[in-house]
Amino acid sequence: MYKRILLAYDGSDAGQKALLDCQDLAHWSSSELFLVAVMPSAMSFVGLEGGVYDMELEEREKKKHEAVLEDGLKRLSNAGYAAQGEVVVGEAIDEITKYARKIDANLVIVGHKHLDSWAARWWRGSISGALIEHSPCSVLVVITS
Repeated sequence: MYKRILLAYDGSDAGQKALLDCQDLAHWSSSELFLVAVMPSAMSFVGLEGGVYDMELEEREKKKHEAVLEDGLKRLSNAGYAAQGEVVVGEAIDEITKYARKIDANLVIVGHKHLDSWAARWWRGSISGALIEHSPCSVLVVITS
């Protein structure tokens, strides 16, 4: 059964729905809950200028991701669940799978919103699809419309 559940949490509508589903699963299986918020690496913040590193932008992004994580942890706490969480930096798939291995997760939960246009789907790619391919454990994709 699922004893250690990891939720890749970004605060979006899909993430909020995944948070609710995560609570149900945790209650049903008496699981430990972990949240991870993935912040893009500093290289993602480099603009068209070529190699200008904006430390203030990175600090704002870090604070934003920490706030998202704290919101998720607070929501779980208010619902009566103890959870641990961490902001990690890097590529989403790599960091989620690395964290899942670190905590020996049995299940990774991620939210997903269907995109309307083929161009949006192509441009954005699928975190959930790639996660299924690379995860060391089962993956639950919570769909929102």
